[in-house]
Amino acid sequence: MKYIGPDFCNVFDGLSDEELLIQKTAHEFVKNEFLPLVVDAYNQGTFPKSLIPRMGELGFFGSTLPQKYGGNEISQLAYGLIMQELEKGDSGLRSFCSVQNGLVIYPIYQYGSQEQKDRWLPSLCSGETIGCFGLTESNHGSDPGGMKTKAVKDGDDWIISGSKMWITNGSIADIAIVWAKDEKGIVRGFILEKDMEGFSASDIHGKMSLRASITSELSMNNVRVPDSNRLPSVEGLKGPLSCLTQARFSIVWGTLGAAIDCYEIALKYSSDRVQFSKPISAFQLTQQKLTQMIQEITKAQLLSLQLSHLKENNQLDFSHISLGKLNNVDIARKCAKLSREILGANGIMEEYSIMRHLMNLETVSTYEGTHEIHTLIIGEKITGQSAF
Repeated sequence: MKYIGPDFCNVFDGLSDEELLIQKTAHEFVKNEFLPLVVDAYNQGTFPKSLIPRMGELGFFGSTLPQKYGGNEISQLAYGLIMQELEKGDSGLRSFCSVQNGLVIYPIYQYGSQEQKDRWLPSLCSGETIGCFGLTESNHGSDPGGMKTKAVKDGDDWIISGSKMWITNGSIADIAIVWAKDEKGIVRGFILEKDMEGFSASDIHGKMSLRASITSELSMNNVRVPDSNRLPSVEGLKGPLSCLTQARFSIVWGTLGAAIDCYEIALKYSSDRVQFSKPISAFQLTQQKLTQMIQEITKAQLLSLQLSHLKENNQLDFSHISLGKLNNVDIARKCAKLSREILGANGIMEEYSIMRHLMNLETVSTYEGTHEIHTLIIGEKITGQSAF
């Protein structure tokens, strides 16, 4: 069994049989079960929810968790390979999975009580329960510390009021991890359940990007939440920001997958497309574009592999993830553009995934930290000076 995809410098020669099998499983799921549905889902602006139980069955949710919670205890690299394969299909598919993992399962596992872990993790890992993550507000995106959502203590309960915007999976979620400020201005995390009075979600329509994904606004009108639904082991912005670090790891690998898909389409097309009596892959300018793509993909593979090793050994810093997201989103956008150029007019057709990737990556570029924000995170790390 071999690594699936381009590997110009044999970066993945050291993959274990288990990691290769996990990649193959995700690859075949995308090819055989997701791709036949994605064009209609994208055109209709929805997510193929029928696939969620199957994703749980294949172990895509909570896959690095202990088995007692429904996980499979796979390596961080293997998890990255799953994200890579899912985004080869569409950013919306990878987004669903990375939200479920990094933004819902992770905070409950890391900061939840034992009761919360026992109650929620097994069903989240199986896909029986769907979650979302409420941090961003309409006026507070890059500056989450300015959030207006409030949590006021009332006896053994909390009264939560406010709204959250751009929430992946919002209207189809059974639970939401919502972050709010208490009376002292301390950020706290809560598990809100969809049937709680005063809690609602409405979908955002009119998106031209990430259309095969549910995006919603969460509204909380004096929602009464028992203290047993508060995440007890974290206070402050450390909580939500650490969750974003987990989800951004998924983006690092996912955008690499989008770049690879664009490259492979362009390579095959240019080998088949004949102009002036020879395939266009024989022309210098086409080869230049293909070379630029494999050059950037190879560097991104090396970076992704190193970040996986650091994460496996608990040595990963959030600034490392910022570098990964910054680099891999950038190279994926470049590869999508070059691939579209190689395909010419055919590059805009839904028969090929290039335009979906191009449009989706415009969203991926700005969500979970914009290009500028990640630049400044890295800048602060190397200079010791905050530009915020």
